[in-house]
Amino acid sequence: MRANICRFGLVAVVLALAIAAPTQAQNLDARSRRVGSDWPGFLGPQRNGKSPERPILKRWPPGGLQARWSKQVGEGYSMPAVSRGRLFHFDRHGDRARLTCMKSESGTELWRSEYSTDYEDYYDFSSGPRASPLVDGDRVYVFGVEGVLRCHRVADGRLLWSVDTAKEFGVVQNFFGVGSTPIVEGDLLIVQVGGSPPDSLRIHSGKVRGNGSGIVAFDKYTGQVRYRITDELASYSSPTVVNIGDRRWGFVFARGGLVAFDPISGQVDFFYPWRARKLESVNASNPVIVDDKVLISESYGRGSSLLRVRPDGYDVIWKDPPGPGKSLQTHWSTPVFHDGYVYACSGSGGGDAELRALDFATGEVMWSQPGLGRTTLLYADGHLIVLTEHGRLLLVKATPQRYDLVAHTPEPVVEYPAWSPPILSHGLLYVHGKNRLVSMRIIPERLDR
Repeated sequence: MRANICRFGLVAVVLALAIAAPTQAQNLDARSRRVGSDWPGFLGPQRNGKSPERPILKRWPPGGLQARWSKQVGEGYSMPAVSRGRLFHFDRHGDRARLTCMKSESGTELWRSEYSTDYEDYYDFSSGPRASPLVDGDRVYVFGVEGVLRCHRVADGRLLWSVDTAKEFGVVQNFFGVGSTPIVEGDLLIVQVGGSPPDSLRIHSGKVRGNGSGIVAFDKYTGQVRYRITDELASYSSPTVVNIGDRRWGFVFARGGLVAFDPISGQVDFFYPWRARKLESVNASNPVIVDDKVLISESYGRGSSLLRVRPDGYDVIWKDPPGPGKSLQTHWSTPVFHDGYVYACSGSGGGDAELRALDFATGEVMWSQPGLGRTTLLYADGHLIVLTEHGRLLLVKATPQRYDLVAHTPEPVVEYPAWSPPILSHGLLYVHGKNRLVSMRIIPERLDR
């Protein structure tokens, strides 16, 4: 049975306790390193897969980067979040979903919080979480693979509120469950939910309809619904919020295409359909947003498209045509933009996947490197830190001229499947593979104090 998750009645009680006195988290800081930046959620401080930290080590020792600590973890593809010396990891152990808070520099556990889950994956992949924890001040949010959304206190893990979105909004289980990490905007927690009417069929019918809860904004302090918009069903891509011109814009690359909206009011600006015909097709990588341009990409037939957005709609700058020869076909890995070019893994299978450099403005492929399998990327200090799905780390110069391999690990640092992007926070690189989380030094120690 699905866990008896407390809903809005408990929310009010817990809220009163939470507001009555500030938490101690504001006064606690577990860091010893003062140089560097936190990594508060999916794809980093700007949600774009880029780290501001430098200089990284560009000559790696023969045995690879120095490991600081390594820890066995449970099921799932979720990457941690790091904030003020605390690392938050979300995984599954048996029939329990677990959020664990550790010291980021040592892996020492500080607290854990668990709840029951009965999620079973339709395709026998991991039954653990896909979405990453999200830290916002003294609160940390997790969105379970079965649809349970929870808010915890950073200091001690105390549960502040919880909503079972599958039950509340009638979510029909997606092919791989929930895989979208929420985002905080002001006092709102914006979540891709994708609910359906009570008479909806299983996802395999191909006839599942939306009920207006494709995107739901919750009050981040209470869990109360502030608005719900769009009939679009949920994808595995995560919401993104940016400044364009004189206003804030929200983007969700939902199952059927791109939804552009005002993240404060929920007013929808436009919908751009972009989905392959295959029933199991996946929109999973995040939009790449540069100025007023938005790049979306998928790997099941449509490929990529670049839009110029405006309040009353959009213009298509370029899009991949039908048939072979597409510029970019991302699976789950979000491309990284740097100096006019995007770097990304193109292809849905390990055998046909290539690491590519692409001219952002035109879609022209500058170079392709096959033979790496599927990869995820992190940009730092002019380089791409590339994690292959078989657990090897590569350091590649971020240049459109050629594939320039600068350094690599001689052996895998984690086991297959390593499908989560690496993260960099306060000099330490974190890599997640099958049942293991590894922390390695990539900023020279003398520089990160």
